[in-house]
Amino acid sequence: MNSQHYQQAQTRNTPQEKDRDDMSEPTLLNNEIRDWLMDCGLFDQLLPADFAAASGYFSISTIAQGAEIFHEGDAGSFMCIIHTGQVSVQKTNGDGQTVIMATLRSGRAFGEMAVLDGERRSASCVAASHCQLLNLGKDSLEKMLNDAPKIAAKIIRALAVSLSRRLRMADGQLLSQQV
Repeated sequence: MNSQHYQQAQTRNTPQEKDRDDMSEPTLLNNEIRDWLMDCGLFDQLLPADFAAASGYFSISTIAQGAEIFHEGDAGSFMCIIHTGQVSVQKTNGDGQTVIMATLRSGRAFGEMAVLDGERRSASCVAASHCQLLNLGKDSLEKMLNDAPKIAAKIIRALAVSLSRRLRMADGQLLSQQV
């Protein structure tokens, strides 16, 4: 990632942070992440307490328009959910030209395939506008699986359902092109 365009606020819930009664910065950040998770629409099956617990595993990043978020073929170490802005999904064709496959908007997840299956990125993602993103790292997902397996299972299931819907739509588009 181009570090001059990519700013990230990372948060972790340590036992010391959880015991504080004051509204510390990590707590405010966790509350913002919780609200963004609730707003994105991907995790409708989570309970309010689940969102609060999950928020400690996500981070927020701000991406400048035109900045590459990740590149096709890179190792996948995180996924994103768009809070604001648009992201262009791009692939390189056989002639070496960049083809825009899709433009994603608020509420859409991307990069989850590499986080779930450990394979390399299947496409590049570039900020088509100024973006605010929720990020979930592969390591954070593993930690969530150990610390809060029921919540992690709900999140993974929601991502699988989202991927399944996209695959069905792509199958339908392929079929309609062949008719």
